Amino acid sequence: MTVLVKGAGVAGLATALALARRGVSVEVVERRADIGLGASHWAGGMLAPYCEREAAEEIVLTLGLYAADWWDEAVPGLAQRRGTLVLANARDHADLKRFASRTRGHLWVGEKEIAELEPALAGRFGTGLFFAEEAHLDPRKALRGLYDAARGAGASFRFGEEAGDAGDYATVIDCRGPQAIGEIEGLRGVRGEMLYLETADITLSRPVRLLHPRHPLYIVPRGNGRFMLGATMIETEDDGPITARSMMELLNTAYALHPAFAEARIIETGTGIRPAFPDNVPRLIETSEGMAVAGMHRHGFLLAPALARQAADRLTTIEAPERRSA
Repeated sequence: MTVLVKGAGVAGLATALALARRGVSVEVVERRADIGLGASHWAGGMLAPYCEREAAEEIVLTLGLYAADWWDEAVPGLAQRRGTLVLANARDHADLKRFASRTRGHLWVGEKEIAELEPALAGRFGTGLFFAEEAHLDPRKALRGLYDAARGAGASFRFGEEAGDAGDYATVIDCRGPQAIGEIEGLRGVRGEMLYLETADITLSRPVRLLHPRHPLYIVPRGNGRFMLGATMIETEDDGPITARSMMELLNTAYALHPAFAEARIIETGTGIRPAFPDNVPRLIETSEGMAVAGMHRHGFLLAPALARQAADRLTTIEAPERRSA
């Protein structure tokens, strides 16, 4: 019989691919008209387990170390292994030291090394942290790549409709994200807001995080003079337009990174509700229909590969032990 996967965000697509590659018949049902129109659409796409460890549990680092290799295999050529640069203004150096003390996998770099890594930032920062083993990708290209790979492996998709009766399937894997809030105990909404800027006056090769006591920022290059700025973390389930306060804070911090961003064009804004558990750690949850890949928080592209593998391991071990080596 067929396994139903609810939702075609990054968790649903990764799970569908993992199952289909093990020979499981998979059908993905997505209520929206296309893939990745939820929180995954607005993600930063940073495969940064060491940086995320600064404010997350150790398990986020442990599971996230698997991500870049998984993406290389799932969507070849997409992940950019250029590391992450973490900076702070001189007055915020204590924040940089605190960040370093809460994680690992980094090198302290000075003004010369920063200029070599990112020539556009030459002379602007005296000290930083470089996480050489981290990577990043374009989430929208990643979602399309996962969709193509899952279809190529045999998964089928239905868009623009709600999932039907679970009785028609062998089991159900719920990957609906924020739709499951209120149905899965402990799940809450965390709103993230982002901007896309476009300018030819600055070039960056890798994600840069600028620490700030009130509103730290990350900026991810998307190519062709485009940059994604994020992201706020607001405890709310309201997915309305970006607030004026958030936009001003993001733009002010971008200007602090480099004044050229003051002349950049704002070409897109967006918000997404990211489901999270109290400890902000994603996990598999047993449900009355089967299981859920839930609570991805801000770790969707980083941890979806590991959670998808866990879901496939659990299902194929229970349903067909002989598939365990697949």
